[in-house]
Amino acid sequence: MAHNAKKALQELARRGPHDVLHGDLALVGLPGIVCAPRSGRGLAAVAFGHGWLQPSRRYTGLLRHLASWGFVVAAPTTHTGPFASHRMFAADLRTALDICVNVRLGEGGISVDERRLGVAGHGMGGGCAVLAAAEDSRIRAVAGLSTTETMPSAIAAAGRVSVPGLQLAGERDLMASARSNAEPINRAWGGPAQLRTVRKAGHLAFAEGRHWSELLLQGRSHYGSQRLSRALLTAFFLRTLTGDRRGAELLTNDVSGAAIDGEHSKGPLAAA
Repeated sequence: MAHNAKKALQELARRGPHDVLHGDLALVGLPGIVCAPRSGRGLAAVAFGHGWLQPSRRYTGLLRHLASWGFVVAAPTTHTGPFASHRMFAADLRTALDICVNVRLGEGGISVDERRLGVAGHGMGGGCAVLAAAEDSRIRAVAGLSTTETMPSAIAAAGRVSVPGLQLAGERDLMASARSNAEPINRAWGGPAQLRTVRKAGHLAFAEGRHWSELLLQGRSHYGSQRLSRALLTAFFLRTLTGDRRGAELLTNDVSGAAIDGEHSKGPLAAA
């Protein structure tokens, strides 16, 4: 089993089989980034929320990676200032999904199935993804990277989310420790939920490149953490949104650097 999980990790950490288109959400009314396979009908879509003070471009590698595995991925670049509204940013994540469903992307050869929608995010964006899922019954899966608490409370909202949830916490994260954020979210979660702690990851490990916010926030970009998160999120959304089992072994076994927290996980992560 462990060997199969390692093999799945190696496969899903690599770029997927699809050519990727990269576009500007502002062209359809919402500032941000959209990445998609070059073509495909009835695709799954994921809205991704940035961390506090982080521009969406710091997640371009992750967005493009998911797109290469067949997902349409939209990341709003709103509420990037110090006084971000969590409630409004959660609404923007839902709007991003609306755009994916209702706007034909590319040259009209891309469409999204409204029954295959997910949300994810880093830090504040992870908390807002929980808020969005609690209010939108279309959302079928939720993932968070170093998720932080929000106002209104993501921990309280987690109890109203019955779809599968995956939380990745950073072992060295001083801003969003697993104990104060991911563990309470998973305890409250209303459906199957899994928590993993990513070894050596600080709060900004999942953000790409350099940014002035590193002067204020803990941690820095870390390739190993990004590689693990790309593979795990790909496996999670393939399984929960499309029923694709290629990453099934990865979701049910420990892998080096990202062991499953059995105490704070519940139920198998299967197609919703």
